[in-house]
Amino acid sequence: MQTSTQTTTRTLGHWINGEPTAPGQDSRFADVTNPATGQVTSRVALAPTSTVDVAVAAAAAAFPAWRDTSIARRTQIVFAFRELLNARKGELAEIITAEHGKVLDDALGEVSRGQDVVEFACGIPTLLKGGFTENASTKVDVHSIRQPLGVAAIISPFNFPAMVPMWFFPVAIAAGNTVVLKPSEKDPTAANWMAELWKEAGLPDGVFNVVHGDKEAVDALLDSPDVASVSFVGSTPIARYVYERGTANGKRVQALGGAKNHMLVLPDADLDLAADAAVNAGFGSAGERCMAISAIVAVESIADELVEKIAERARTLRIGDGTRGCDMGPLVTAAHRDKVASYIDAGEQAGATLVLDGRQVDPDSEGEGFFLNPTLFDHVTEDMSIYTDEIFGPVLSTVRVPSYDEGVALINSNPYGNGTAIFTNDGGAARRFENEIQVGMVGINVPIPVPMAYYSFGGWKNSLFGDTHAHGAEGVHFFTRGKVVTSRWLDPSHGGLNLGFPTHS
Repeated sequence: MQTSTQTTTRTLGHWINGEPTAPGQDSRFADVTNPATGQVTSRVALAPTSTVDVAVAAAAAAFPAWRDTSIARRTQIVFAFRELLNARKGELAEIITAEHGKVLDDALGEVSRGQDVVEFACGIPTLLKGGFTENASTKVDVHSIRQPLGVAAIISPFNFPAMVPMWFFPVAIAAGNTVVLKPSEKDPTAANWMAELWKEAGLPDGVFNVVHGDKEAVDALLDSPDVASVSFVGSTPIARYVYERGTANGKRVQALGGAKNHMLVLPDADLDLAADAAVNAGFGSAGERCMAISAIVAVESIADELVEKIAERARTLRIGDGTRGCDMGPLVTAAHRDKVASYIDAGEQAGATLVLDGRQVDPDSEGEGFFLNPTLFDHVTEDMSIYTDEIFGPVLSTVRVPSYDEGVALINSNPYGNGTAIFTNDGGAARRFENEIQVGMVGINVPIPVPMAYYSFGGWKNSLFGDTHAHGAEGVHFFTRGKVVTSRWLDPSHGGLNLGFPTHS
């Protein structure tokens, strides 16, 4: 991590035990930059282990009272948060655009999809219901309950600074857990904003805490004996590291990793619909989505026409500052922009056909932002780095296959299994695809098949470490554990009060 050496207008600290917490004298800092202009707008404190321990201690201290707060009261607070977020979501979208760079419409969409999970969590009374069996054995009853774990750590990525934390914390809090959120240091302000909103909604101090930091903070959460669970979203190497270190320390871990999402286009597909979908899913948010389509798998007979349609549409996109009504904004940092550009170099050198060169860019923005134009490759092969690696940028690769069977085999052989899509008007082919494909989330004529909040989000293979997906029923189960109670009570006929008419019997 390159630390800041200059004075900036604002320093962002942590949120611990219901209030902003200033960084200590020996704190390290990192610059926060507006990607559209290249200007440093603030600096964020990077928590040492001692600060993480303070936040975890606050969450652990708040847990007993929050666990014992009635479900009705917890639901009221979650619903109040929902109402406040609805009223002020524009503020949060502006924060996201200023620090991540995605266009305002996309940022509003991010907030709305996160809000879906908040609304799902408002139904926690039904979701926590147990079962009851009367007279399981003679005069013996059995019932089941679900109880919260304790302190839940959330480690979230830069590309969705609001939505991804909201995949986890609404359910965790509604179920009775307390939370320590470690957001990305690249766009940290959204986390503090949401913490203030929780305070306004009436959440008790210590139930929701935010610590900013880098690897030191992550390791402190993974090693803390008071952290019961860890939820992570990020690259596959770090997801594997989080899973292995967290589980080695006895924690429950869900670690969502990287992706290489394919879109198979069959000859009978509506190619205009497929081309629109490829552009939307490949270049939205500058490709910085774990569910972005990065590989078009085109059956050879329609490949030329499809590639041309995609290129036509991509050429019309307006690139620039997300506050100016552009279609696509910048990448998050200069370093990441340069890394993505290096993949374009590598694809060209490897012999792929460069249909659109994103390195040629004239953005609608002031300053030196971190922009690339949409990039489209054709005739990409499986051994090229633009196919094998998760680029996380506006680079779309077209791989040609002879038929459906070869397309499915290509997708299933990939080490990632996050999301995939098929475009076809053949119901039989679509049904066969959803059965045969070895990927966790599948779209049929839907390019980004992100499930609704009452289903669960997560992939297979190297896209997920752990066996529990985010939100939905699996999310509720992740943040709770089951308990079964077997009980026998004395028959009340043994004695006690009797207000009936006295007799001599």
